[in-house]
Amino acid sequence: MKKPKLLGKFIEIDFLLFTPLILFCLIIILGFTDLIFQIYNFQNKTQNLPFVTSKEAKIPVIKLDFVPQISAKGAIIMDADSKVLLYSKNPYLRFSTASTTKIMTSLTALDYFKKDQILTVRQATGEGSVLGLQKDQQFTFENLLYAMLLPSANDAALAISQNYPNGENAFIDKMNTKANSLKLYNTHYSDPAGLEDSGDFTTPFDLARLASFAIQNSEFKKIVGTKEFTISDLLGNTYNLKNLNILLGEDGVNGVKTGYTEEAGQVLVTSKLEKGKTIIIVVMGSKDRFLDTQVLLNLVSNNLSYLSIHP
Repeated sequence: MKKPKLLGKFIEIDFLLFTPLILFCLIIILGFTDLIFQIYNFQNKTQNLPFVTSKEAKIPVIKLDFVPQISAKGAIIMDADSKVLLYSKNPYLRFSTASTTKIMTSLTALDYFKKDQILTVRQATGEGSVLGLQKDQQFTFENLLYAMLLPSANDAALAISQNYPNGENAFIDKMNTKANSLKLYNTHYSDPAGLEDSGDFTTPFDLARLASFAIQNSEFKKIVGTKEFTISDLLGNTYNLKNLNILLGEDGVNGVKTGYTEEAGQVLVTSKLEKGKTIIIVVMGSKDRFLDTQVLLNLVSNNLSYLSIHP
């Protein structure tokens, strides 16, 4: 009769010893379950966005699939029309936008300014990539767009935003309002140039979606597809501009925008014409954005078939 009592005491002691471990495991399981639930909710929300944007969409399918080897921490290949994802790597992870912020800066400005409208440089800045604009210089809005999108001039982005009614802060608020209207649920802007790494963020999915809307604007599409351009201020001072996107014109590439800060790493948004359809490629947090993009271009070039989807 004594042995069972002794055995019971040992069991009780063992249970007490293992109770903290059991509770720790339960906490880990509950936390992991909550994370999965949040990811599911977010993906479900984004997947419920409008799928087909035309009356009859051609849905792309990769014929010969392979796993691309890229340095980018996040990447995506998206069909611009249907929003079908052909490839993704951390598509919903946040990254700093760097100068790809200027895509939204352009769209926000195009909603308000006319291309021949005269804008005045309110403040000279030498931060990051600049054209060297001086206070009180005057340019047409279109020329400042070229300066902002080709050599990625931060001073041009600042000049545009400061000419908006109520100034730069009101312009940034409008950028975020537009992001929300485009259902970019994981995107935020803190400045018009993309210099504020902690406040300028997006995901590969959101950035590809933004680019798919941006190229529908004919003025934006024309500018980002331009390799070289010369602008001048109203006094006749000229600036020769070169597009930083070295892939432009190669393998059907017709845009869109480069970006770089030390924290963001190398960023590149690319649009490519494939069999009459536009494909959007995004790489973020890359060590070699052009090489990574070329690898992804190889994945889709002459490797897509299109299925017709009727409403």
